[in-house]
Amino acid sequence: MASNIDDKLVLAISSRALFDLSESHKVYLSSGVEAYRQYQIEHEDEVLAPGDAFALVQKLLNLNEHLGRARVEVVLVSRNSADTGLRVFNSIHHYGLAISRAAFVGGRSPYPYLKAFGCDLFLSTHAEDVRSALDAGFAAATILSGGASRAASEELRIAFDGDAVLFSDESERVYQAAGLEAFQARERQAAREPLRGGPFKGFLAALNALQREFPEDACPIRTALVTARSAPAHERVIRTLREWDIRLDESLFLGGLTKSAFLEAFAADVFFDDQTGHCELAREVVATGHVPHGISNEIKP
Repeated sequence: MASNIDDKLVLAISSRALFDLSESHKVYLSSGVEAYRQYQIEHEDEVLAPGDAFALVQKLLNLNEHLGRARVEVVLVSRNSADTGLRVFNSIHHYGLAISRAAFVGGRSPYPYLKAFGCDLFLSTHAEDVRSALDAGFAAATILSGGASRAASEELRIAFDGDAVLFSDESERVYQAAGLEAFQARERQAAREPLRGGPFKGFLAALNALQREFPEDACPIRTALVTARSAPAHERVIRTLREWDIRLDESLFLGGLTKSAFLEAFAADVFFDDQTGHCELAREVVATGHVPHGISNEIKP
């Protein structure tokens, strides 16, 4: 039954990002692997509650119905074994999620399989796995628990930070080393010099390609840039996206204002940011993915 997923947008997701496995994870932490295994077997017919990225997965898969063909693929990549993962697949079946491919790696990191699956985005609750995926060149984020759920809507709304997420952290390094005035002077000088791509450039491009398959006035996907930048540092961002031929539906240049209220106004399903402080505030109003990339996430000696 040969098949390939080269022409699809592929999301790889861990079990704990897709479902609420908090109770069984407590068993693992307190009593170890064998107790966890027994717990999952004993409860494998009990349906798991949705996790923090469940709604995002559901909306991505629904895009296939809108298009009338399979253009989005979601694969499960899990530290579980197939034995303990049976409960996860039972829950997938219960919710009617069109997920049929999986890698259960028995306690090891699943990131080596991302390339084989042709992954565009990897979401997990395991920060080390996310860092490994980013180091290997994949868009990846640690899903933070506690994010608020949006009201039911068929429209998929995804918000991105700019520097160190969509773009490289080259400008952020100037800001942290020399301050706001030096940062703005540098961005004004380099306004016509495109920024290098960050870890989420490829995912945004794949998402943009998917958007273009819908009529412009009836697209169920909406994207937004939500950045602390402001004028005059906005011009370089706009010209960079133009150079990449990537469209964002909304661009919010906040000049240092707290992002949470704007993410709530945009009604984002998920927001990706590299800075832990921004993520902690955002998670109160939206499912949030921390992208441990760039200078703000360098491990100091």
